[in-house]
Amino acid sequence: MKLLRRLVDSVKPHFSKGGKFEKLHPAFDAFETFLFVPAETTKHGVHVRDAMDMKRTMFTVIIALIPTLLFGMWNVGHQHYLAYGMEVSHIDNFMFGLWKVMPIVIVSYAVGLGVEFAFAVLKGHQVSEGYLVTGLLIPLTMPVTVPLWMVALAAIFCTLIGKEIFGGTGMNFMNPALLARAFLFFAFPAYMSGDIWTDLSPEAGHTLVDAYSGATNLVTFDADYTQMQSVSDMFWGFEQGSIGETSVAACLIGAFILIVTGVGSWKIIVSMFAGALLMGLALNGLAPADVPTHAMHTPAHYHWLIGGFAFGAVYMATDPVSAAHTETGKWIYGLLIGAFTVILRVFNPAYPEGVMLAILLMNVFAPLIDHIVVERHIKRRMRRMKTI
Repeated sequence: MKLLRRLVDSVKPHFSKGGKFEKLHPAFDAFETFLFVPAETTKHGVHVRDAMDMKRTMFTVIIALIPTLLFGMWNVGHQHYLAYGMEVSHIDNFMFGLWKVMPIVIVSYAVGLGVEFAFAVLKGHQVSEGYLVTGLLIPLTMPVTVPLWMVALAAIFCTLIGKEIFGGTGMNFMNPALLARAFLFFAFPAYMSGDIWTDLSPEAGHTLVDAYSGATNLVTFDADYTQMQSVSDMFWGFEQGSIGETSVAACLIGAFILIVTGVGSWKIIVSMFAGALLMGLALNGLAPADVPTHAMHTPAHYHWLIGGFAFGAVYMATDPVSAAHTETGKWIYGLLIGAFTVILRVFNPAYPEGVMLAILLMNVFAPLIDHIVVERHIKRRMRRMKTI
């Protein structure tokens, strides 16, 4: 480590003010702060000391995402070999998924960080750590069949339109990774509709099993919810879907990490699950009795298990930048996301993954929710003061 420190210090003058690579200082600074904790400390004024800075926060989220990434890799291989009726080991499943998923992750990071570094050099500001999380979230919300050029396009759109145009990390009013997915969903619906999300690369000597269907549960439940997979399979994630969104169990592990470390809001997660359950129960009560397979009959708790609901609740809705910030606002924000998710899924089959649009919609309204909560609190305090 000392050798690396000396190496960095030896080239640092070239990137400092007056050096021949002065314009590339933001890029050099990003690499240095990634490798080492900055040596500068505050000298004046009052400051709050906290062990959780931006870098540690982002690293914690990445750790929380690892269970979904690892399971997603295994499930990609599992679904592939299942489609061909082949029985292979867990290692074979994982290795197949690893070789299919890693290129998507690499492209996401390479293109997104490349744009962010170029933008930082052009504008002369520091490179933020925000894309470290966004760069992993984008692949996890994509089907494994997505072309790599689409991943690159999504990363560029996410970085420029989702963040930099508003001032960078911390200034965006929508979740950048979800914005990237929404962009691809509307621009290239044939690739993002959820009809066939299993890698069907040819296997020598094997053909697809009879009656194989590539439809995800999000597509199936709208036609006949009784044809969906078992609750157990949906909970553990043995189903087709986006790379990191199928396993509710893996998402709950991530939720535990985020809540224990204080990075994610348990109020948003719990209220989002509650909102979906309450709306699902309400629709069950209003469901037409003469159409027993209608989507309104779908058991309320199924909405927790299908699609990317758990993933969205844990990693997307809790984004500290685009979510509500007041304590009461977090409850309202989560409840509305959960309710709107179920409404979109049931009444608008053209957008089966309602959680994506529900979160983006409430990202827009989060500041209004906080404003109303604060105003009500001020009025309540004023009434108390008048009675004193």
